[in-house]
Amino acid sequence: MSRYTQLFEKLKAKKEGAFVPFMTIGDPNLEESFNILCAMIDGGADALELGIPFSDPSADGPVIQRSDKRALNAGTDTIKAFEIIKRVREKYPETPLGLLMYVNLVYAPGISNFFKMCAESGIDSVLIPDVPVQMLEKMPIWKQEARKHGIDLVLIAPPNANDETLEIIAKECEGYVYLVSRTGVTGTDRKAGHPLAHSIEILKTHNAPPALLGFGISTPDMVREAIECGADGAISGSALVKIVEANLADTDKLYQSVKEFVSSMKAATKK
Repeated sequence: MSRYTQLFEKLKAKKEGAFVPFMTIGDPNLEESFNILCAMIDGGADALELGIPFSDPSADGPVIQRSDKRALNAGTDTIKAFEIIKRVREKYPETPLGLLMYVNLVYAPGISNFFKMCAESGIDSVLIPDVPVQMLEKMPIWKQEARKHGIDLVLIAPPNANDETLEIIAKECEGYVYLVSRTGVTGTDRKAGHPLAHSIEILKTHNAPPALLGFGISTPDMVREAIECGADGAISGSALVKIVEANLADTDKLYQSVKEFVSSMKAATKK
């Protein structure tokens, strides 16, 4: 049984949704990044979504773009990112760890070698926003290599997806579905868009993995709204990255602020 399956079964029994924070690995540097990831789990995160920094993060807004730049300037690369992941996995053996990253970073080491590195570091899932579901259908090597190494391929369900597309996503997605609340890039400048009930209903009708709502989730009320509209949980990234950016000069305050934010967001998942 995968870590995601165990997590969602446990949360269902407790009548809770999942809260999954996102963070760029290596921001503001490798050692502090490890401590930040630990602070998120210690604050109550059910799973982590992790970004490997990239020079052109096209799906992300300015907050995460600056985070990528700080991480790259600190010398973070794919190999070093996996080293951090290994340390997190050793400390938290039961917490699901997922990657959200861009396809060029997969092609650089090669698809097979990339998924091998994921498995060796303890990664549970991979979401590649610039690889649409249609490409996965046309290039079976993605699914073959992911499954060979026990990695779930997470897919994005966009807000404008028609029922046919949602059915394909439900069939092909593993781990969880990343349900996008609105069009555009990541960020906290706009509220998450609603209603989402129809998309969630179609996904569940076709036995999709649990759906987590992302993009623009920045307050406990937004987490609560996501769960009330039928999502199985919520993902928040830019709001957390802003906390890092605001506390670069005070690491003690940074770790405490991260823990407190995650704790407040997790509390909102309780039904």
